Amino acid sequence: MRPQLSDEVASALRARIMSGELRPGARVRLEEIAAQLGVSITPVREALLTLRGEDMVELQPRKGYVVSPLSKQDVHDLFQLQGDIAGELAARVAVAITDGQLDELVVADKALQRAKPAEEVERLEFGFHRTINRIAEARKLSWFLHTATRYTPVRFYSSDARWRGSMKQDHELLLAAFTARDPDAARAVMTRHFTDGADLLIKHLDDQAIWS
Repeated sequence: MRPQLSDEVASALRARIMSGELRPGARVRLEEIAAQLGVSITPVREALLTLRGEDMVELQPRKGYVVSPLSKQDVHDLFQLQGDIAGELAARVAVAITDGQLDELVVADKALQRAKPAEEVERLEFGFHRTINRIAEARKLSWFLHTATRYTPVRFYSSDARWRGSMKQDHELLLAAFTARDPDAARAVMTRHFTDGADLLIKHLDDQAIWS
């Protein structure tokens, strides 16, 4: 099912905020965003209401919407939460995975490693992790992870050569943990996969002088 247009706008704005394109304190102009995304004002307004509820933007008198403060600790917290949930799911998969499901993940990972365009990397990486979550058979926990990962600026990662290299290594270690049916190793690898992403993003934001 295609997401609502306002959801797509909210996703685009989240990515801009988390990647530093929209800096804390910056004014978010509805008309400008609508023109950039090729939509009307209405879905932008709806998206900003959603983001206000997530503390991503604030509504200030005489200014309108501005980007909320974002600290280094906020970034760490978001990715640590993702890592903790994803690590638990990976540990469950290591215990329950069948040979057929392992083969499915190996095939998916090979396709991902061959991918070149950022859009294809994003799609295949999402599919790889979605397969892991499906194997874990933990619908509610997977939903919480999906909610938390909305704050990941995927284009920033898929376009970064360093992240691609670490992703390849992490997937190799994760598949080895699944093959060994080792839940502790699977948990550790998956958690680090997310927390290393926080470190990379924080360095990027530091380089942009977001906190100067």
